[in-house]
Amino acid sequence: MFIGRERELHTLDRLYRSNRFEFAVLYGRRRVGKTALLNRFIGDKRAIYFMGVESNAKQNLENFSKSIMEFANGFAAESSFLSFQAALEYVFQLAEKERIILAVDEYPYVARASKSLASTLQLLIDKYKDTSKLMLILCGSSMSYMEDHVLAYKAPLYGRRTAQMKLLPFDFAETCECLHGMTDEDKALIYGIAGGTPQYLLQMSSKLSVEDNIKNTYLNPASFLYEEPASLLKQEVREPAVYTAIIAAIAAGASRMSEISGKVGENTNVCANYIKNLIDLGIVQKETPYGEKASRKAIYSMEDNMFRFWYRFVLDNNSLISRGAADLVYKRIEPQLSDYMGKVFEEICRQYLWKRLLSGNCPVEFHSLGRWWGSDPQEKAQAEIDIMGEQDKNTALFAECKWTNEKTALGVLETLVKRSELFPYQTKHYYLFSKSGFTKGCIERADEMGNVSLVAYPEMMEGK
Repeated sequence: MFIGRERELHTLDRLYRSNRFEFAVLYGRRRVGKTALLNRFIGDKRAIYFMGVESNAKQNLENFSKSIMEFANGFAAESSFLSFQAALEYVFQLAEKERIILAVDEYPYVARASKSLASTLQLLIDKYKDTSKLMLILCGSSMSYMEDHVLAYKAPLYGRRTAQMKLLPFDFAETCECLHGMTDEDKALIYGIAGGTPQYLLQMSSKLSVEDNIKNTYLNPASFLYEEPASLLKQEVREPAVYTAIIAAIAAGASRMSEISGKVGENTNVCANYIKNLIDLGIVQKETPYGEKASRKAIYSMEDNMFRFWYRFVLDNNSLISRGAADLVYKRIEPQLSDYMGKVFEEICRQYLWKRLLSGNCPVEFHSLGRWWGSDPQEKAQAEIDIMGEQDKNTALFAECKWTNEKTALGVLETLVKRSELFPYQTKHYYLFSKSGFTKGCIERADEMGNVSLVAYPEMMEGK
C-alpha cells in the first residue's frame, strides 16, 4: 500500500509532462521511502531504473549496462558498455526519439566509485539538453554527499537541475494511515517512538500492544531498529563516536551548548560544528524563543523521534537488552513514557494547527509557530508557552498541550492567559490541547471568554 507523497508525485508528473529535458534530484535519509516513490512514479512509464551498489566502477557499469539493454531490447544482455560516458550517451540519444526516464538510485555509490561521473553527466547534459526528451532523476540516501557533490555551488552538476526534492518522514496524519487497527492513543505512542519514517513504521504491528512492539524492535538485539541509529551515523559522518556522545547528551536533557559541551568533553566550537551536521540530517533541532533571534538563548533538542527514543531508553540499557532482559528494561521505560510523550504531543498539536490554517479554519492566520520561554517579571520566575503563532503585531495565538491521564483543569487556561499578558497583542486566541479532555470549570470558563478553543485528542484524530 502506497501512502502519501502527493506533492512529490505531482512535481514529478509536472516535470514528466513538459516533454523536454528535465533533471530532478531526490534525496533523503535512508528508509524514508525514496525508492518506493520512484517505483510509484515510473510504474506506468517508459523508464530505465538503475540502483547503484557499494562496489567498484566496473560492477556498477555492468549493472547499468544490463538495465539499459533490458530497456532497449527487452532482455538483460551480458554485454557491457565500455564506459559510463558511452552508456549515458546512448540513453540521451534514445531519448531524442521518445520520452524516457532514467532513474539512478543510490547515485552516491556510483559516483564515489567513478570519480569522473559527475563531469561526464555535466558534459552530456550540456550537449543534449536542447534535443533530448530525457527525464533524469538522481536519487541518494547520503544527504551530505547529495548536498555537497550534486546541489552545492562548486559541484559539476550545479545549475543543471530543474528540480530538487528533499524527502522527509511522514507527518502524524500520514503515519496514522500506516497504523490501521491501532487505537488513537497507540498511534500517537508509535509516532513518538518510531517517528514518521516508513521503514520504521513497517516494523510495528497493529496486532501487538505498544509494549510488545517496543520489545520486538528496540529491545530485541535481532531487530534492525536496535542497530539503526549507529548504522545511519556510520553512513553519514566520519566520527560517529563524538556524534553519539552529543546525541546522548541532548536526549538526556542537555539543551544549551555549554551543557552539551560539558557532558561531551569537547569545547563549544567543536560541538557547534557537529551539531550543525546533526541539524542538517534532521536528527537535532535548534530553537530560540518565539519571536527572538538571539543565539545566546538557543537551545537544542531531538527532532527525530526514533533517535530520541533510542538514545533516551535503549543506549543506557544495552547490556540488559543484549542479555535478553526485554521485560526488565520495559519496566524501566513504562513509567517515563507519559513524560516522554509531552514533546511529541506538542509537535502533533503544531501539525494540527498548520492543517487548520491551510484549510482556512484557524482563527489566527499565523505565519510561523514556535515555543517561547523567558522571564516572567511579575512572578520572578522562568515561564514557558508550548506554542505561539503571530498573525501581525496586533494578533497572535497561544497554546498549551497536556498529555496526561487527568482532565485539563481551569488552572492551565488561567496560567496560559496570564503568560500571554507578557506580550502586547490586542487580539489573542487561546488553544488548549488535552489527551484526556477538560474539567467542567475549564469548559465553562472557555465558553465565557469566547476566544478559547478546547481540543481533546480524540477530536484531533477525527480530522487528522
